[in-house]
Amino acid sequence: MLGLGGVIGAGLFVGSGAGIAVAGPGIVVSYLIAGVLAMLVMRMLGEMSAAMPAPGSFSVHAERALGRWAGFTAGWLYWFLLVVVLAVEATGAAQIANGWVPGIPQWGWVLLFMLLFTGANLAAVRNFGEFEFWFAALKVTAIVVFLLLGVLAVLGVLPDTDPVGLANLTGKGGFLPNGWDGVVSGVLAVVFAFGGLEVVTIAAAESDDPARSVSRAVRSAVFRIVFFYVGSMLVIVTVLPWTAQQAGLSPYVTVLDSIGVPSAGTLMNIVVFVALLSALNANLYGSSRMVFSLAERGEAPRGLLKVSGGGVPRRAVLASVAFGFVSVVLNLEWPDSVFLYMLNAVGAVLLFVWALIAVAQLRLRRRLEQEAPERLLLKMWLFPWLTWAALAAMAAVFCLMLTDDDARPQLLWSAGAALLVLAVAGLRELRPRRGASTDV
Repeated sequence: MLGLGGVIGAGLFVGSGAGIAVAGPGIVVSYLIAGVLAMLVMRMLGEMSAAMPAPGSFSVHAERALGRWAGFTAGWLYWFLLVVVLAVEATGAAQIANGWVPGIPQWGWVLLFMLLFTGANLAAVRNFGEFEFWFAALKVTAIVVFLLLGVLAVLGVLPDTDPVGLANLTGKGGFLPNGWDGVVSGVLAVVFAFGGLEVVTIAAAESDDPARSVSRAVRSAVFRIVFFYVGSMLVIVTVLPWTAQQAGLSPYVTVLDSIGVPSAGTLMNIVVFVALLSALNANLYGSSRMVFSLAERGEAPRGLLKVSGGGVPRRAVLASVAFGFVSVVLNLEWPDSVFLYMLNAVGAVLLFVWALIAVAQLRLRRRLEQEAPERLLLKMWLFPWLTWAALAAMAAVFCLMLTDDDARPQLLWSAGAALLVLAVAGLRELRPRRGASTDV
């Protein structure tokens, strides 16, 4: 459920509209391409995590494969990404809640959410699991119901509906109204919606059987997520012409309205609201465990290693949630623009982390085959060819972002953050440190 719920968020329910606007029905291909890339990255990560479970997941693997600088860079970049994104999610949920209860200002809602989830994550690991299970269950149920209603609408089974056939896929400019350029632009718009799956491998380290848990999650969750994403897009562009989508309105709402579902907008607002809080909860968990792992290896202050009787690294949780409370002030001063600036700051960080995962897997797979082949419980497909193919695809996305006016600022901000972390990592490489062994 963590694998399914951690990645299904506002990027799918709301952000998919931007992809449809540039790709038309070809958005199905865009999601398929982005989903295959995410699937390959998760298979690599699953292979390493099943063989060597660790709370720091890919940060630990990068250190073992490439050296201290790589573990430091992967860990701190991902922590930076998560702490900013959890503040973004709190802000997004606050905007929705403010629309329902305008008497409470946006910053007040952000403060409430930060206090609620900080308290839940400080109390016990079980609390995180309980919250995330039910959040994920609601999101998955919403998508399944949407898919069923959409298929019935396409077949003309619902009241006041006629069979649609393929008219909306082939009309209004055809399946690719903006050509393959539109599909490529769609990939740029949707690829980051698959971020969040990585938390599965971080959480697996705290389960009863880490190797078995991560193997099951990676095998099942990724395929189901690609099915949900691609299936949803196929239903959306089949039920209605792609030109019927309205800017700023969830495509899910547009489709549900068209087939006569009462209060569709309110229902989807509730789902998006829950999706945002779910992602906030998952990212707070993931960021605290990542900085805890960094502290274990001497790459973060060792004071963050203090653990409560219930197994919670409370200081790591507080360090990770700090920026969320800073965002309360940002929402007080700049409620209309803070969301955009925070997103730009971390736009392409996920791709940098994915690239480090792929390079680490290339190195560690060969080492594991020589030293401990029995630990390869989950193997990357067609190694090393698909790993190299994934790296090439990531390089292509970087190049496309550089040439795209909307994506370029995100890439440059993220590249600046990555270079800063790399510079610090280079300086620390020269200093001895105490920490865990990096041997396989």
